[in-house]
Amino acid sequence: MMIGYVTLGTNDLERAAPFYDALAAELGTGRMFEWPGAIAWGTAGGAAGVALMKPFDGQPATVGNGVMVAFEAKEPAQVDRLHALALANGGSCEGAPGPRGDGGFYAAYFRDPDGNKLNAFVMGTS
Repeated sequence: MMIGYVTLGTNDLERAAPFYDALAAELGTGRMFEWPGAIAWGTAGGAAGVALMKPFDGQPATVGNGVMVAFEAKEPAQVDRLHALALANGGSCEGAPGPRGDGGFYAAYFRDPDGNKLNAFVMGTS
């Protein structure tokens, strides 16, 4: 395993947390730890987690152009649910669920309430 966790910035943790709570619940996990200004979702000893926090330097959080975090789903229907949950919890659509290319890649793209780009995907679909 190479990546332990990914951190994304937020300017309003209280507003953004329900977005990640909903996605994490659909993926079968929850909050792993939290402290003032930060929350991490994942399972200790499991796959890489995602942390959301206010920037350490006190400056506003900004979105990295070209940066994206991808959540691996179990099946296309879960990709669809994650996309719907994202939109229902303050996210915005960056690409509706569906097949991409000819290699069995099924994905949806969305942004969190702070504008961070995210993806839900599954490989090997027919």
